[in-house]
Amino acid sequence: MAAVVNGSFASPLATAQYPPAGNTLPTNGLFSKVYNGTSGFNLLLTVFLMLVAYDQFKYVWNKGSIVGPAWKAPFVGPFLQSVNPKMDKYKEKWASGELSCVSVFHKFVVIASTRDMARKVFNSPTFVKPCVVDIAVKLLRPQNWVFLDGKAHVDYRKGLNGLFTRQALETYLPGQEEVYDKYFAKFVEMSNKNEGKPIPFMPPFRELMCAVSCRTFVGHYMTDAAVKKIADDYYNITAALELVNFPFIIPFTKTWYGKKAADMVLDEFSKCSAKSKARMAAGGDVTCIMDGWIKSMQASEKYRQKIAKGRTVDPSEKPTQLLREFSDFEVAMTVFTFLFASQDATSSASTWLFQLMADRPEILAKVRAENLAVRGGDKHQRFSMDLLENMPYTRAVVKETLRYRPPVIMVPYVAKKAFPVTDTYTAPKGSMVIPTTWPALHDPEAYPDPDSFNPDRWITGDAEKQTKNWLVFGTGPHYCLGQTYAQLNLMGMIGKASMHLDWVHHTTPRSEDIKVFATIFPQVALPLQESILR
Repeated sequence: MAAVVNGSFASPLATAQYPPAGNTLPTNGLFSKVYNGTSGFNLLLTVFLMLVAYDQFKYVWNKGSIVGPAWKAPFVGPFLQSVNPKMDKYKEKWASGELSCVSVFHKFVVIASTRDMARKVFNSPTFVKPCVVDIAVKLLRPQNWVFLDGKAHVDYRKGLNGLFTRQALETYLPGQEEVYDKYFAKFVEMSNKNEGKPIPFMPPFRELMCAVSCRTFVGHYMTDAAVKKIADDYYNITAALELVNFPFIIPFTKTWYGKKAADMVLDEFSKCSAKSKARMAAGGDVTCIMDGWIKSMQASEKYRQKIAKGRTVDPSEKPTQLLREFSDFEVAMTVFTFLFASQDATSSASTWLFQLMADRPEILAKVRAENLAVRGGDKHQRFSMDLLENMPYTRAVVKETLRYRPPVIMVPYVAKKAFPVTDTYTAPKGSMVIPTTWPALHDPEAYPDPDSFNPDRWITGDAEKQTKNWLVFGTGPHYCLGQTYAQLNLMGMIGKASMHLDWVHHTTPRSEDIKVFATIFPQVALPLQESILR
């Protein structure tokens, strides 16, 4: 007899005779009403509000007792103000207290405004290290020496110190003056072609200072066309390194164009390194910073080889600093940091210097007289260290320009660990801690009438004694290696221009207002006219 088969796959448990397995929620409870009434939108809204609350709580907690907004715009903070920074807003922030704060996106920023607070940050390598925006690591490369810290950084700097001695700086002077000769003639040609009408000269000054830097750093290993390409594209690098920017590279954004420009610069410098190594190995003379560094590497290697072979080596043959051999790309990365440190700062300083001299002809006349006198009346006498070091008034004009309109107004650091900045406030680990230079350089106690341009304060006044306020080049273990070079370079430039050029500035009510773009420039882009060779 055939078996009877139940053709239904329904489980007996699925019938109404049995309750469903597992725990059940009471249909009339509070949790059930909330659960059943929750939509995807409500859930997302709840999560969003929780994140907003956390963002606010974290900001208030980090802010502690220092000056700052009572609350921040959720997540973004003062993003729009950061995209288009205003100098007057910076001044308001600095005046609000010795320590203040903002929070933009994920960055909590502590601003050290007073001289003493700024110096404390500069001189606290145990707690902080210099930092740049997130994208800088991709542009400069993660293995770049500027990202070293502690002993590794100190040791690396020791190998570079010899490139900025008095003797080394004199070696670079002929190349610098050669560039000034070329570009001053170019400025005259530009004015003539424009029939003496005003020309915005800030872009030409950027190109000029890039050319001077490249000639100083890599000599004649780079073509004029490559120098022009770097000068034109470096603007993209500057834009990519603005404080508020995408922390990653998206095609056709500022960071993308900046990365392409950085790659180009590194490639050019790598080629220069290979050429310098070949020339130095063949016994060539040092004419630029790259030559000096590579010659020191090769001398160190020869010394090590002699020692390894057991030869007796006279102590006088031992290099002052034993260096390892650096690859072309490592050399390129280091030289790139020199350009990174100098390009925007010297462009700013030169632009202000020419404008200030045009607007103060009595000061320019004194510069001209001093430069002719120190040359014995021969305006064609070439640069030398003795000549530059015997121009006290020109030096005073340059120092006053750097004080009056400091190219670097803030220097970002990051807290490596909780940093007790004062007895009552500790900056949290990972926060940005930014010492400012402007308030110290415009302190009326150190520099009477600080908002006036007065070079005499460096000669008849006591400005030279205000060493604690002179933060133009930073202080502490990360002070600027090239500070003497930078000042001598500007002295040579304005001294030579005073003897060989005339120029006129068309002033406006905003001529000395400040535009912030990495550094500071005149708000109106310096229209100059009638530059003629004397």
